[in-house]
Amino acid sequence: MKLAEALLERKRIKEEIFALRQRMERDARVQEGDKPSEDPAELAEKVEKLIDRLEKLIVAINRTNLEAKLSDGRTLMEAIARRDMLKLKHEVAKELADAAVGARDYRVTRSEIKFVPTVDVAYWRRKADEYAKAYRELDAAIQAANWGTDLLEE
Repeated sequence: MKLAEALLERKRIKEEIFALRQRMERDARVQEGDKPSEDPAELAEKVEKLIDRLEKLIVAINRTNLEAKLSDGRTLMEAIARRDMLKLKHEVAKELADAAVGARDYRVTRSEIKFVPTVDVAYWRRKADEYAKAYRELDAAIQAANWGTDLLEE
């Protein structure tokens, strides 16, 4: 199994667990005299089996991310951490630029208060764009590695 396939399987299992939990909750209590549409105890057993599978899958994914390397020598784990930080830096730079510009409110007020940015908006927009580009490039490299790397299973 390729790492990318394992990541898709992890996502699928998480979604299935979420759906089963919702169904369990709906049928955990019914009006006296009624029957639940599904047995919550059976659903709980399915969830437990999925959780056990998910745990094994996550361990295998993490083990693989520690061993597999990108062409630049970084492990996938290091690249994923860097990608996450680029995303965070992008969000911070974008939020700062957006806050400095403020909402465009064209209504005239009696006080005629004028607001001005306290930061260089163009600079922070450029930084946000740089971080977004670096994120996209690194994400593409990670995705390529995911499809080219075999999952390290026990």
